[in-house]
Amino acid sequence: MTILKTYARLWADDLDTALPLLRTLTGREPDLRLGFEAVELAAIGDFLVIAGAPEARARYANASATVVVSDLDGAARDLAADGGEVTVPEAAGPTGRFLYARHRGGPEVEYVEWTPDLVRRIADGG
Repeated sequence: MTILKTYARLWADDLDTALPLLRTLTGREPDLRLGFEAVELAAIGDFLVIAGAPEARARYANASATVVVSDLDGAARDLAADGGEVTVPEAAGPTGRFLYARHRGGPEVEYVEWTPDLVRRIADGG
């Protein structure tokens, strides 16, 4: 299992209001922008902006980061072997498979295995 990308999570009421400064700071356009359930997401540089009403965002607030991995099953095995636990079971989303896990000691992270086209486009830079 390899970590392909790590995103710091930023919380916003409105995605269009949050993105201009991040465009300036990163010098980039979002690599991803999509709706997921009741929130909007944008990945720009090393930030994942999660926007929507506070009650909609609260569903995802337990995770401090989003980590894109090459092998979600391998990540789950590594977490379990180290005393971590899956807190939200694997599910499918618009970018691939994901799960939420609590590491031994308490931190919670979202792990995502992107679809092959996203790996090529974003992680591999092509």
